Amino acid sequence: MKLFKFASIDVGSNAVRLLFTNVFETDNGPIFRKLSLVRVPIRLGEDAFIHGKIGEEKTDQLIKTMRSFRHLMNVHQVLDYRAYATSAMREASNSKFILSEIKRYADIDLQIVSGDTEADTISFEDLPDYIPHLDGAVFIDVGGGSTELTYLKEGHKIDSISLKIGTIRLLHNTVSQELWDELKAWLDKNNVLDSNTPILGTGGNINKILKVLRKQQSDYFITVEDLKSFSEELSAVDYDERISRFVLNPDRADVILPACKIFLTASAWLGSERIYVPKLGLSDGIARDLYKKYKA
Repeated sequence: MKLFKFASIDVGSNAVRLLFTNVFETDNGPIFRKLSLVRVPIRLGEDAFIHGKIGEEKTDQLIKTMRSFRHLMNVHQVLDYRAYATSAMREASNSKFILSEIKRYADIDLQIVSGDTEADTISFEDLPDYIPHLDGAVFIDVGGGSTELTYLKEGHKIDSISLKIGTIRLLHNTVSQELWDELKAWLDKNNVLDSNTPILGTGGNINKILKVLRKQQSDYFITVEDLKSFSEELSAVDYDERISRFVLNPDRADVILPACKIFLTASAWLGSERIYVPKLGLSDGIARDLYKKYKA
């Protein structure tokens, strides 16, 4: 059996992640197995979305994080890696300088990708077996700086959009009504308003919500009604109590409520009753793209 090991780096607006993935080649096709994940909550978006640039402290944190990632990749002896930066780095006026410093001190080529590339990289055509076949679905990836939506029909992309509606932006009240209108107009354009279309939800917040709300370990979805109730519970308690009651990380306890708002707003317009959670993200998509590159 042939084994490939890849590293995926996702420099997001809330956290920076390094995922190691093993790919086993079998007679029935490749099997992807997550080996380990390192997550560092730097919150680049707090600087980028409010001040328009990333400050010295967070720049230093990011460079140190990437240096540690380089050491880990060397120890793991990965075949290849890819590093993507998303919304916060897209908007920061000093992003080019930061990219050059990361290359200089960590020897990592970090690429700033568009919202469309971000949406396309998340592998919705290779959903886990526990996700049922859906004739149509709206894939929603909620991040700190942006939300990517993709309309799927029979597992194939029909249309996608990236909007500057993110959990950190909502936390700091920087999301305009026009952006919500644009989201609704996109759903209308694709004829899915009030259509009872299910949602495929990705991102750290919806993954955590699934852990909290799943009724049994094998559940791969949450109901919109349960999400509404959970959102109300979160709103009723303060930050510290959210951490203790729901066992949330400090950097999750504040952004989880804005994430609920995004999913609940989309589900209300879609008429969705369920949100399926395939536990896929940008890092997983990068690993699949790296494997395809080596098999091309």
